[in-house]
Amino acid sequence: MADTETQENVIGEDEELSRCPVEEVALVVPETDDPTLPVMTFRAWFLGLASCTIIIFLNTFFTYRTQPLTISAILMQIAVLPIGKFMSRTLPTREYSLFGWSFSLNPGPFNMKEHVIITVFANTGVSHGGGDAYSIGAITVMKGYYKKGLSFLCALFIVFTTQLIGYGWAGMLRRYLVDPVQMWWPANVAQVSLFRALHEKEDTNQGITRMRFFLIVLIGSFVYYVFPGYLFPILTFFSWVCWAWPNSITAQQIGSGYHGLGVGAFTLDWAGISAYHGSPLVSPFSSILNVAVGFVMFIYIVVPICYWKFNTFDAQKFPMFSNQLFNARGKIYDTTKILTKEFELDVGAYNSYGKLYLSPLFALSIGSGFARFTAILTHVALFNGWDILKHSRSSVLKSRKLDVHSKLMKRYKTVPEWWFLSLLIECMAVSVLMSFVWKDQIQLPWWGMLSAFVLAWIVTLPIGVIQATTNQQPGYDVIAQFIIGYALPGKPIANLLFKIYGRISTIHALSFLSDLKLGHYMKVPPRCMYIAQLKDFIKTVHGHVLNTE
Repeated sequence: MADTETQENVIGEDEELSRCPVEEVALVVPETDDPTLPVMTFRAWFLGLASCTIIIFLNTFFTYRTQPLTISAILMQIAVLPIGKFMSRTLPTREYSLFGWSFSLNPGPFNMKEHVIITVFANTGVSHGGGDAYSIGAITVMKGYYKKGLSFLCALFIVFTTQLIGYGWAGMLRRYLVDPVQMWWPANVAQVSLFRALHEKEDTNQGITRMRFFLIVLIGSFVYYVFPGYLFPILTFFSWVCWAWPNSITAQQIGSGYHGLGVGAFTLDWAGISAYHGSPLVSPFSSILNVAVGFVMFIYIVVPICYWKFNTFDAQKFPMFSNQLFNARGKIYDTTKILTKEFELDVGAYNSYGKLYLSPLFALSIGSGFARFTAILTHVALFNGWDILKHSRSSVLKSRKLDVHSKLMKRYKTVPEWWFLSLLIECMAVSVLMSFVWKDQIQLPWWGMLSAFVLAWIVTLPIGVIQATTNQQPGYDVIAQFIIGYALPGKPIANLLFKIYGRISTIHALSFLSDLKLGHYMKVPPRCMYIAQLKDFIKTVHGHVLNTE
């Protein structure tokens, strides 16, 4: 009743109030709000920090699999519900006072906004495009692949600054990627639907309820996974072509789902289906269709022609699909033989040892990255450029027509932009300082670090527009590596660090922006969201300590 009265009052205040024009949002996201619900409770802090710690450890652990398995925040979103309700029944309700601030361990029933904040805590352990803190993986590459040692403090600063620089970008881009109704972030709609299913009571006489449907699918998914996961692992990737011609190299190249084109191969393992492009259940059909058409054109037309017809880059000497590096004889390339003690390229040793080759699919995918990068900028400039310019003007922001969700959020204090900018500037300063203090370890000079920031500033907005409307996050890793490779040839560690600051900070920024939109949909006060996301520092430090040593 309180929610309905609040909505009616708001609508009465502004006759121009309108529903969200995005149909999926209008059908799923609640158009009511109860501002009296407690948010930053003891339960929220306890369960949120615990969820974040667990999920970042699991994602860092599983990222080393051949098929990277990402533990999404939905797992914690489900798991914390019974725990939260148990805590609301058992914790004492008395109020405590500390430094003039009163609080209660149990302020009432476990509510939806608490649940959202806990999920935001957990979400910081998951990034679209990489479940772990990517910089931890990069540090692992330095130690395991290049045999390059980093001091603990240097590695810690790398992880810390890349995470919070992304947060700074997110704060600057809220007006473009959170406030506009057209930026609807499809994955968040699925999460909102789940929140409502877990908390709202429905009339059982009107058919199957959300909760009952959810439980049926949950049990069915668990039973279903027993087959590809334990009883018949062959169902993870099955190819009848490889079975029919087990001794044919060509058949393996055509039919293998692991090392070939995957023609005739199929999988019943959901981890394999959603490993690289996320769940197809939350992406718009137009987005899935675009990906499918591009996949067919690239994998089934371009790659076979380059491999069998033209033997591009001596492709037939190497496996069709592999992320390994090869020499001219098709053997694994030993990179330690062409590096100096300072981990720079030894040109003489490289000429003596021989050229480096890539598998054909890997080489062509890297080449396509240049086309992808220009397509991103061109598409967003043509279809969203005018809207971006309009949202850059403060006068337009004040006079724009609000939908029901934006109107309901006006009752809460916003987060000043300087809160984000201060974090961004401080982390940039620390990053540049690292170029002087640990010059020999990171190889990236101060101007290289600043160039990485400029690159991230240019591309984060257009990529964010695409993700906010299609649930797909195109990458530009190749561009980042190409730029610094041209500017600083022969320095692999500098190349890796430039990619971290120029590309991975964008991934973190978009993850933070997605959470901000989720808070917008669920009417969570912006300053509560700011506090919850800032604790990302705790996650990065904890994850670094667990995984670096």
